Amino acid sequence: MVGQPDIALVSGDFWGRNPHEELAWLRRNDPVHWDEAGSVWGITTYADVRAVSKQPELFSNAGGIRPDTGPIPMMIDMDDPEHWRRRKLVNRGFTPARVRAQADRIREVVDGLIDAVCEKGECDFVADIAAWLPLVIIGDALGVEPEDHPTLLKWSDDLMRGQGQTDESLVLAMMGAFEGYTSYIDGVIEDRATCPRDDLMSVLVHAEVDGDKLDKDEIVHESLLILIGGDETTRHVITGGLYQLLADPQQWDRVLADRSLVPSVVEEALRWVSPIKNMARTATRDVELHGKQIHEGDTLLLLYPSANRDEDHFPDPFRFDSTRTPNDHVAFGFGPHFCLGAALARLELEVSLTTVLDRLPDIRLVDDAEPPHRPANFISGYESMPVRFAPTAPIGVRG
Repeated sequence: MVGQPDIALVSGDFWGRNPHEELAWLRRNDPVHWDEAGSVWGITTYADVRAVSKQPELFSNAGGIRPDTGPIPMMIDMDDPEHWRRRKLVNRGFTPARVRAQADRIREVVDGLIDAVCEKGECDFVADIAAWLPLVIIGDALGVEPEDHPTLLKWSDDLMRGQGQTDESLVLAMMGAFEGYTSYIDGVIEDRATCPRDDLMSVLVHAEVDGDKLDKDEIVHESLLILIGGDETTRHVITGGLYQLLADPQQWDRVLADRSLVPSVVEEALRWVSPIKNMARTATRDVELHGKQIHEGDTLLLLYPSANRDEDHFPDPFRFDSTRTPNDHVAFGFGPHFCLGAALARLELEVSLTTVLDRLPDIRLVDDAEPPHRPANFISGYESMPVRFAPTAPIGVRG
């Protein structure tokens, strides 16, 4: 690549493909890059992404984690002490015991999804399996009735497809999804207030720490964050990791023969896919970084896919290595805002991969070409991935 490539860090189209050649150029030539069109500083290296994440007193979340919308009243758009107050309440729904208790349900859902396609000998792995597993698990947690899961999936998709887009129809669909979700979840909140169940929404409605409780508006926004963070991200890692294994059959065969590799495959898939493409921080005062003068009020964009392919931190970063260790990626962020649902995501990834290995051992790609990406500037991944396998009989579970 000669000269500076075409870079547009807040564009959905930029992230809706594979921009790693451009990101590598930035790390080599302009690691703290001013993006004029987006009015943001792109932070590209692993060391700098971690450093900015660890200094909320210098680089605040309170200006909003999206560069084009401003702050939203959810904990990810807050600094301490407000962030910690909110996080302590929401954390009641993500205790280790609650996460561990999900394992059987996750396996049941994956088995049900495979049952629906196994006799056909082919499916679109995104549309038929990967998109549904995290959606169902999050839907269960949020108190969404099974018959409403398709609507929840559409809302989730529409919310993400509108990010970083100028197409009016996509933006209107995103706004409609927010309104639809808000109206729906209001009813769930009212129900759980008087009739609590063993689900995350009941925990959020009734959680109390040091006299603090979440009000209805706070529950709406935190549950929406859980939906987007838990559904959209996990589906892309499931698909992106499986694609890398299937594109290199030797790696697939190796994991098939040695299931102890599943946890390291999951971590490598998280590093490789980095489904959250970026989050914003706001400079609280003038500061210099790599010789660049960042002014108070400037927006910085933490580029997680770039950090996770940084040649100065990861040996041979452009090779998907199912045995990579250590693998201290930043796919879940870093610092005070480390992903609250990381343990649940890892569990879903491990169970889903193990189940596919067990039930579809001869799965293969229909097309070796890399699948198309979703054009979105926040969370992005493969839109479709056709696969084939030997037809088998369903095992008969409730999905």
